[in-house]
Amino acid sequence: MTRLPVLSGRKARQAFERLGWVFRHHTGSHMIMSKEGSVRTLSIPDHREVARGTLRALIRLAGISVDEFVAVL
Repeated sequence: MTRLPVLSGRKARQAFERLGWVFRHHTGSHMIMSKEGSVRTLSIPDHREVARGTLRALIRLAGISVDEFVAVL
């Protein structure tokens, strides 16, 4: 299993966009993303560093593996 890097919220957003997720709006300090065909939304904190546990949870919600996420960075 690949070790998950520490990323900013904006870098995480860019990675999810490469995976087909679309930025919808910004609410407070969170960026909301959705994907066509998915009933889930991702709420990515717009912080300098997103905690690894939070990032891992977002990856799990997106239905991908950590290896797939790290490959698009």
